[in-house]
Amino acid sequence: MAESLRRMVNNGNFTSLQDKLEKWLDDYHINTNDQNVARACELVELNARVQGQLFTLLNLVASEGGLYGGVNTLKNRLLPWLSSGFAASAASVSADTSLAVLAEAADKDRQITEIQSHYEQQLDNMEKDLNDTKEDAAALKAELDETRDELDDTRRKSTGTMMATEDEIIRLKEELRLTRDEASSLRTRVDLVGDYERQVRVLRDEIAILRGERAALENGFPEPLPPLPPPRPGSPTHAKLTDSVRRSRLIGRYNDLFSIDRVEALTTLRRYIPDDEEMVQRIIFVGVQEAFHAAKMAFRAMRLRVRKNLAITHVGPETLEEAVLDYIVRNTDLFDVNGAVQDTIRAMNVNPKISFPAEIDFNLLHPFIREVCRCGWGMCALEPPLDISPATDAELYNELKYRRSYDSEFTAPLVAYHVWPAMMEYDRVVVKGEAVTKRGASLFSPRRSRSRSPSPRLRSPSPSPRRATSPRPMSPSRSRSPSPTRSGSAMSVSSRPSSRSSPRPYSAASSYVSY
Repeated sequence: MAESLRRMVNNGNFTSLQDKLEKWLDDYHINTNDQNVARACELVELNARVQGQLFTLLNLVASEGGLYGGVNTLKNRLLPWLSSGFAASAASVSADTSLAVLAEAADKDRQITEIQSHYEQQLDNMEKDLNDTKEDAAALKAELDETRDELDDTRRKSTGTMMATEDEIIRLKEELRLTRDEASSLRTRVDLVGDYERQVRVLRDEIAILRGERAALENGFPEPLPPLPPPRPGSPTHAKLTDSVRRSRLIGRYNDLFSIDRVEALTTLRRYIPDDEEMVQRIIFVGVQEAFHAAKMAFRAMRLRVRKNLAITHVGPETLEEAVLDYIVRNTDLFDVNGAVQDTIRAMNVNPKISFPAEIDFNLLHPFIREVCRCGWGMCALEPPLDISPATDAELYNELKYRRSYDSEFTAPLVAYHVWPAMMEYDRVVVKGEAVTKRGASLFSPRRSRSRSPSPRLRSPSPSPRRATSPRPMSPSRSRSPSPTRSGSAMSVSSRPSSRSSPRPYSAASSYVSY
């Protein structure tokens, strides 16, 4: 049944019947009578064939219902319609029922045709849009390829330009180095020319004096010599010219020692003294004090030696002290920094305030002490010199000199121990130090834990200090030996008095030598 119905639908008989009716309507007034009758007969035959197919479908549908399937419907609708000769109408079927069904089917077919044509038109439009999009994509791809080629070309050119720029930079650096070398050589020549000019002026003055003396001797009677012209003010020495630069550089280096080198030294010490932060801080502070003291002693010894050598041949508008300081500044490589470091380590070994594990010594701090000694030497060569402030435990806290550390008791008035010394220029504070304040701070610090002889040490202002043993080995205090009296020749040349001895208990920086 379903297959027969599908074949009938596929044949399109009703559509053909509707098309023929519409065509007949359009040509009705044009056709002759015979043509119109023929058309009517053709439509009747076509309708009869359609009805035959419908009766066949009706028979198949009724047979599927069994013996009595669809009996009531046949009695109520089909039999009355057949008895009336296809003209009478029942209560539910009108005379125009078949025509209405045909018209409805024709409308549905027309709508389907319109929808199909609209769908095909949309497909054509979509295909057209797709083709346009493909063309645009192809154009964009071509532009992209062209842009990529331009980018590669630009990259190759940039690489060549970069290589040329690097070569030019290397060449300019080489020219800059050569120019700096030439400038340094010219500067040295200018200094030599200045020295030669000073010597020429001195020689001319001496020649004038000798000529006057010769003239007086030739005349046979002594005449008063003309007064010597006042010495011309010579150009400032190298030490004076570079004093401000060296001062700012040393202040910056002193701050770097606190913020960088000190932290590295603390990290090294904490590996061996992990549970005593106070002792670690004390070791660093004592090391700084002893390093500055060793640098000052070495500087004083070199100054005495240079003054003694220059006093014999010194001539010129500058004073002897200026010449001595200028020579020391120009020859900083003469400073025996390794000897100063060893002096510092020996002084730390006998300091009663600090302790260290017996299997380790203070040579671990050699790089830090070396840099502190260099900084102290440079500070001594300034005019006026810079120094670190003296410090003692349990002293009254001074806000002008120190700042409290983070673990301090901010209401405590006394200093328990110092972390970093302050930089001083006479009585003026240049850089603040750091201290730890605690309540109940004591003057007596803990003794050393290592078994060492607590004998005091004696320092000498000579370049290689010697240690002497005290006759009282059990005395815990230490003192510095007084400076020896200078010789007559040295005193006659130097305009400064001999240094006075001062006691130096506990700390290496508690006494200072005046320069």
